[in-house]
Amino acid sequence: MKKERSPELLSPRGRYLSSPWGNEDTQQLIDILGQYQIKATFFVVGEWVDKYPESVKALHEAGHEIMNHSNTHAHYNSLSTEEIIADVSACNDKIEAITGVRPTLIRCPYGEYDDHVIAAIRSMGMEPIQWDVDSLDWKEIPADEITQRVVSRVCPGSIVLFHNAAIHTPEALPGIIQSLLQEGYTFVPISQIILPGTCGTDYTIDHTGRQQPCEG
Repeated sequence: MKKERSPELLSPRGRYLSSPWGNEDTQQLIDILGQYQIKATFFVVGEWVDKYPESVKALHEAGHEIMNHSNTHAHYNSLSTEEIIADVSACNDKIEAITGVRPTLIRCPYGEYDDHVIAAIRSMGMEPIQWDVDSLDWKEIPADEITQRVVSRVCPGSIVLFHNAAIHTPEALPGIIQSLLQEGYTFVPISQIILPGTCGTDYTIDHTGRQQPCEG
C-alpha cells in the first residue's frame, strides 16, 4: 500500500486529505475546504451514495475527488477475488452515475488488505490507498487533540484520515490547515500523487509504503 509522493506534482512539503463516511457535516467540510481553496479526496461507500446522492453531487461540483471505499464496507480479506471485484464495481457504478467520473482509487474498508486484495483491485485498473496519519476524529477526541496529533505526525507526502461524521473535525480542520500552510505545505487530491506505470518497472515501493520512481 502507498503513501505516494510525486516530485513533479508536489511542493517539497505536501499534505493530502482523505475524508470518508457519515453525512452530518459534509457541507460544512466543503465550505471549510473552499475557504482555503483546497481540493480533497473523499472515499465513499456505495450504501452512503445510495443514502446521500445530493452530497456526492455537491462534493463533485465543489471540485473534490470522489473515490471508492467499497459498496457495503465488507472485510475484503475474507472475500474471494470475484466478490471483491463485484463489490468494488458496484460502488464505482453508483459514483459514476452521479459524477460521470469512474473512480480509480479505493481505500479498503477497515484499512484491511493482503496480496489477493491488492491483486484483485489492480486487475480492475485501480490502485489501493492507505493513510499514514489517522486523526482519530472517529474516537470523538477534542479538536485540540486532533490538531496536535495531525500536525505533529504529518510529513511530506502524508495522507491524513478524517471522517465526515466525526463531531470535532469541523472545529479542528481550520487550525490544522492554517498550521500546515504556515509551515509551507500544500494540499492536493490523492490522484495527483500516483506515479504511473508498473511496480518494479516504473517505480518501487519502499518500506514506508511510498512509491519511488525507478532510476533510468
